[in-house]
Formats: sequence, C-alpha cells, structure tokens
Amino acid sequence: MIPINKPWLDDDAKQEVLKVLDEDALTSPAKNGGKRVQEFENLLKSYLKVKHVTAVNSGTSAIHASLLSLGVKPGDEVILPSFTFVATANSVIATGAKPVFVDINKNDYTIDVSDIVKKINNNTKAIIPVHLYGHPSDMDEINSIAKDNSLQVVEDSCQSLGSLYDQKQTGTIGNLGCFSFYASKVLTTGEGGAIVTNDDNLYEKLLMIRNHGMVHGYDTQIFGLNLRLPEVSAAIGISQMRKLDRMLQMRKTNAELLFDGLKKFEQKGLLTLPYEPENKKFNWYLFTIGFKENSQRELIKNNLIEEEIGATVYYDPPIHKTPYYSHLNDLSSDTFLSNTVWAWNHVLSLPVHPLITETDINKILKIFENNLH
Repeated sequence: MIPINKPWLDDDAKQEVLKVLDEDALTSPAKNGGKRVQEFENLLKSYLKVKHVTAVNSGTSAIHASLLSLGVKPGDEVILPSFTFVATANSVIATGAKPVFVDINKNDYTIDVSDIVKKINNNTKAIIPVHLYGHPSDMDEINSIAKDNSLQVVEDSCQSLGSLYDQKQTGTIGNLGCFSFYASKVLTTGEGGAIVTNDDNLYEKLLMIRNHGMVHGYDTQIFGLNLRLPEVSAAIGISQMRKLDRMLQMRKTNAELLFDGLKKFEQKGLLTLPYEPENKKFNWYLFTIGFKENSQRELIKNNLIEEEIGATVYYDPPIHKTPYYSHLNDLSSDTFLSNTVWAWNHVLSLPVHPLITETDINKILKIFENNLH
C-alpha cells in the first residue's frame, strides 16, 4: 500500500518520547507550557522567523484560538473558502460567528481575491485565506483588502509549513498564522498545531486562551479552553524539526518526478499540473492535478486505488455542500462558487511524501500511461 501521506518517524523520535516518559512530565498547565513545548515553539520561531509561537493541540484549536484572540463573536462574519477541510469553518462557528464562503482560483485552488471583495459587508470581521495543498494564497492583495476594510487576516497554514510567499514563510504574513501537525502533515506531532504572530498583545491573549484563560493558577481572566499540546507530542515535533528541510526536499524531488512524467498528458490537454509562480514556493504537501473530464479522473483514481495507491479526492463535498452548512447560503444555483464545484469534480491528489520511492512514482505513472488517452 502506498498511502496518500505517511509520517516519517524514526529512532530519534522514539528516544525523545522515551525521555518524556522517563521524566514522568507528560504535560504542564504553566502559562508558558512544559519544557518540550517551549523548545518546540522556539524551533518553530527560528524556522519561521517570527516573534511568537503558541503550540496547541490541533490546527482546529489554532484557528479557533486565533479568532477568539481577535474578538470574533456572534453577529460577526468571517470570509473563507469552501474548498478546504471543514475545520476552518467549524472554528468560525465555535466563536458564534458566521462563515461566509467565497470561491477559489482554478489555477491553484486558493481563495479568489475578487470574490472576497464581493462578500465584505459591515459585519465582516476577518478573512481566512487557506494555503491549500501547500499553495500560498495571494497575500499582498488579501492584506491590502483587509487594510482598506479594517479586517483581520488569519492565515490557515495548516497544510503549508515550509511554503514561501515572496520569500516569507506562510503563516507569518497576516495578523496570525495557524499550522497543523496532524499525522498526515509535512511535520507531525501526532495531533497538534501552532499559532504564530508578531503581535505582542495577541500572543499574551493566546497563552491564556489555550489554558482556560488563566495566568497564575485559578485566575481566569478571559474565556479559554484546554488547548494545550502534551509534552510527548512536542517531543515528536522536536525530532521532526531536525529533519524538516530534508523532508521538504524529498517531497520536492518526488513532485518533480511526477511533474516530468505527467507533462505529456498536460500537453495533450487532458489535465493541468501544479505550477509554482515566481513569487511562491510550494512545500508539496500534496501533488494535486485537475482533469479535463470527470470521467477521466474517476478512471485514473479507481485504477490507482485498485493498485493500492492512495490517490485521494479531498473535500468531497466542499464545505458548503455538506448537510450542516448547506443551510447557511442560497445554494440553489450551480453558479454559486462555480470554481469550487468544478474542483470538487475534477481534481485528484497524488502522494509525494518522503517515504515514496522512485519505483512507487513509476508505478503511478504507468497507470496514467495505460489508462489516459
């Protein structure tokens, strides 16, 4: 079986975990977290070149806490794409605010800046661009729109650790950036996440929010929850940080092999491949292609799965088409979020993680050769 993503855990990670178990210090309710949480945060801070990092127990918690720190509340609206994992919208709902869905670009599946402008009103409080598949959103335009309308920007960078926009790490460009370290991500802590910011006041709020609003013991000062990252998870993250650059390079190499092997099908007009613009660098979390015809996608997907290759259609359906969210907007017309609906029916993600071999990639390419004409 070749899974769509697989964590690379080695003896170094195991040793880090065993040290935590030996010390019998599994977690800490201290304001600044446990020893390993702080070490993991410092490694991320150095890598991202950002002032503050707050580790939490999931990417969902990261987005939720970020919105809480900005004062997002019932009656507010938050703009985000529908073509993403439901956690982005759920985090908005958790604050009592309303998610407002906007369309995506067909070329890279990130949020459509022109549609953002159409959806802004007096209730809009924030924009959440999602760097989907590790593709950075158009942050200059988004920040410009946010500034003109006095809005906050929370980057959903859950899939984009290591991706660059104008040489800056994604997650460090808006007011706040949120990362996920779920088992499938480019760096894992098992479950986990982090919030990054250069704003001192937001950072102080986040430290309280992740720990029931407390600073010194039972002195809850603002609303918060238990969003703490356990020490065992942080230990895995410390080990992962030591080889992050190497893992990203391996993903890039695998993506290039897939790109070279599939280019002929793009030239025939059968599919579109992911391209890095000059001002963007992908972390190659996933290698996502768009097929001209849905029938071709289904044929290739089914043949890959039959060969135990974990090709995946993500966001099937997109958030606005799920039963829970479909009541939030008038979805009677297929023109609503048309690019989102197109992507839902035409894209396919292929594995490029570090444990994929060149033999595996050749196996994937052979299935395209045999079935796509």
